[in-house]
Amino acid sequence: MDRPACYRLSPSGLSLFVRVTPNAGRDAIEGVEQRDDGSAVLRVRVKAVPDKGKANAAVVALLAKALGVSKSAVSVVSGATARLKTLAVMGDSAALIKALGNIPS
Repeated sequence: MDRPACYRLSPSGLSLFVRVTPNAGRDAIEGVEQRDDGSAVLRVRVKAVPDKGKANAAVVALLAKALGVSKSAVSVVSGATARLKTLAVMGDSAALIKALGNIPS
């Protein structure tokens, strides 16, 4: 893999870097986007509005389902009010990376 990954391994699973578009027409994971600074993020769209954490909750639910983990295993660790967020995903790193690879882009 010659392009940067949208995640970093952590002792308890993964740190996942996402770019969220709230108030979208549908809930969808659109794949990995290469940023101008050389980093990569996972593009996520949610129908929920960015009000009182509704969009963050929708992102957590969508990613938990896609990665095959419970919602309690996914949490926003930075960027709660920003489009660019870092999420902690608890679980087996190898299984999570495999699940990320299975997400259609």
